[in-house]
Amino acid sequence: MRWRDRYGIRRLRGPKIAKFDREATDADIEALIAFARSRRGVEFYVEPETFATDTTAVAVADDGEWTRRRVGSPAVIHKVARDLALPVYDVQLTGYPPRMRAYNERRRREEGGL
Repeated sequence: MRWRDRYGIRRLRGPKIAKFDREATDADIEALIAFARSRRGVEFYVEPETFATDTTAVAVADDGEWTRRRVGSPAVIHKVARDLALPVYDVQLTGYPPRMRAYNERRRREEGGL
């Protein structure tokens, strides 16, 4: 079956792909959409491409729960955020929200970690 580019990942990303990473797929984008639709207060944070990793986005809910997926380019997650009427931020400018760190700490305590 031929891979479809429903979200414009290839078109918006251009020819450049991180050396050690796989490409973003429709399934990555659909996972972010499903997360956003199933939780309250979701915001997207775009993480830049690195040598080893494609551009990613972190979706953070109002309770701090989060998920990270490849998106191929910032333009892709900006389009998704616009379609969902949700905010999107550049993590290099804003950092991550404190509720994300608090969520990680709660999870560690619940799992018996320090």
